[in-house]
Amino acid sequence: MEDSIQKSCWGVTAKAAVGFAGIILLAWLIGGSETVTVIAAS
Repeated sequence: MEDSIQKSCWGVTAKAAVGFAGIILLAWLIGGSETVTVIAAS
């Protein structure tokens, strides 16, 4: 029971990390490195 909960938790964490990295990459591709700096600063 605990193993399935732990796996699903890690799955959500992994999806969130990949999604966040994808958003930053997309912002960098569109707006350049300045946009990423502004997002990271805020």
